[in-house]
Amino acid sequence: MKNMKRFGALALALVLALSALTGCGQKGPGSSSTTGSSSGSGSGSEDLSQTAPMDLSEVTDPYLAAAGISGDTVVARLGGEDIFAAELLYWLNRNTKTYLDQFGGMVDTPPWTAELDTGVTVADQMKEGAMDAALFYRSLYQLGKGENLTPDASAASTVDKEYTDLMLQMGDESVVQHMYWAQMLSRELLVYLNECFDLYGQLQQLYYGEDSESYPTDAEVMSWLDQGGYFRVKHILLMTIDQVTNDPLDEAVIAEKKATAEDLLAQLRAAEDPISLFDQLMKEYSEDGGLATNPEGYIFNAEDSLVGGFREATLELSVGEISDVVETDYGFHIMLRLPIDPADYRSSVISQGMEERCRQWQEEKGVEKTAAYDQIDPADFWTKLTSLQSTVQAEIQAASSKNGYKHPLKLGGLGDPQEFTR
Repeated sequence: MKNMKRFGALALALVLALSALTGCGQKGPGSSSTTGSSSGSGSGSEDLSQTAPMDLSEVTDPYLAAAGISGDTVVARLGGEDIFAAELLYWLNRNTKTYLDQFGGMVDTPPWTAELDTGVTVADQMKEGAMDAALFYRSLYQLGKGENLTPDASAASTVDKEYTDLMLQMGDESVVQHMYWAQMLSRELLVYLNECFDLYGQLQQLYYGEDSESYPTDAEVMSWLDQGGYFRVKHILLMTIDQVTNDPLDEAVIAEKKATAEDLLAQLRAAEDPISLFDQLMKEYSEDGGLATNPEGYIFNAEDSLVGGFREATLELSVGEISDVVETDYGFHIMLRLPIDPADYRSSVISQGMEERCRQWQEEKGVEKTAAYDQIDPADFWTKLTSLQSTVQAEIQAASSKNGYKHPLKLGGLGDPQEFTR
């Protein structure tokens, strides 16, 4: 979808599927179905104050301390090229944070042993997602090399500048090093991830740039949207259930709301400019809790879970057409189907094309996981990592206090690589 964020936090259709939208949804044009990097994957909102700290005085390898295997342990191979535990554990940390951020701090650890509809546990799914991300990045690196592309040299200089700036702020290089550890990062890994970011942009331009043969036309984008069951809609909702308890309202209240909905529809049918009036009545009467964040309507696709009858009624409409009063379990709706601008989704079509190229590359080269992959226990890793993070956060606070900072830095987002659209 428009402005969908990339993999990383990003290879997370699998994680986000654990809390799929229900009802009428909370998603509108420009919303993300994945979270961004520094804002989402490492928000720093988790409460580490109740976590027992880890003694870092003897730690030289944060991956060994958190997962029981060194960062240079080979966990998989793509076309014979090694993928290391450091890469996998970085993404496992990111995936876990992204999952927990969905609950606004109310949950501090995933239900690791819970099974998804596929019969796979949350722990295994989270680890597979981390491997998918590591493979995606390695595919980009290998594809770039195959196309004789070279990462921008600024990838390394940007990391060095960040590191130096943090040293000036903290006044202690060991604290800065630990800050990277807390994100399951090293300087080398961060440079590599940023190089992949740069290669992604170069590959995307090469394969799908405006001058390329594969640049998606408006017709091709619209075909992609149709295949995915995408549609855009506004609605006026008069709720017939209590918004807190979901219990039905009193029958007299429901009858009154039905009469109001029918009156609003009559006004729309009689209006010279029903589209403008629709917006006016929607702002005045609609009880949809998502209206404030979705004033231009919602965009749904075939995979979105919607209240019964909502999708069907909308798809019966032509673009620009207003429905009759439609009753669902939520209440009475009047829908207005809206056009979709293909320009808003061209980047999504390109992103899917890039994913398919990487997937095809992996199939051609072959992926082999090692025994070390099976040794990683996401639940144990998360427990030890949060212990490590607790120590680092205390170090940051102490250094900030010593240097006179009233608002100490938090772990979230430090060292996150750059983003690319996915």
